[in-house]
Amino acid sequence: MTNPITVLLVDDHEVVRQGLRAYLDALPDFAVVAEAESGEAAVRLASEHIPDVMLMDLVMPGMDGVEATRQVKTASPRTQIVVLTSYHEDEHIFPALRAGAISYILKDIKMDELADAVRQAARGEATLHPRVAARVIQEIHGAKHEELNPFTELTNREIEVLKLIANGLTNSEIAERLVISGNTVKGHVSNILSKLHLADRTQAAVYAWRQGIVRRG
Repeated sequence: MTNPITVLLVDDHEVVRQGLRAYLDALPDFAVVAEAESGEAAVRLASEHIPDVMLMDLVMPGMDGVEATRQVKTASPRTQIVVLTSYHEDEHIFPALRAGAISYILKDIKMDELADAVRQAARGEATLHPRVAARVIQEIHGAKHEELNPFTELTNREIEVLKLIANGLTNSEIAERLVISGNTVKGHVSNILSKLHLADRTQAAVYAWRQGIVRRG
């Protein structure tokens, strides 16, 4: 008999975790090894249990699922991460996949299909919700970005913020420099990452240097 697929559940809603555990534990080829109610707990438990697959919610208080995915893949590279979320917008899809998730499925999925997605992930195979797959294919084909300079979608203020990020300024330093609130800076950073399909401000800084929006000297 082969070893069961070990699964770690990550969701800030206890009722969701309990429902997933009850279903998966009833199947002979799965073993739920732990539950995490936050991104921080997910990273810690991943290091402890080294699960085969992690079912990852995206929107949680504190560390979100994208950052948790990135840190889990560093702590336990063998763990395959299946995003299980209600969100299918670009600002969620692309950062999650860039952070290392192998699959992206929505919470309206049927339980037997979810189990199949976990089995596929354990084999290193991806599963994408059809709506998500369509966006990924569109992106690969360059329908939106190949013919356009990506910076044409950024506002002048967003380009200002991006330049300051690339020069190593923190959000509070950017707020002081531009005489705007910290929350406004956070909003601009979020928009920049979403429009450029980047996972974090470090990637944004690197991208800005590579594209020549900032230059040394």
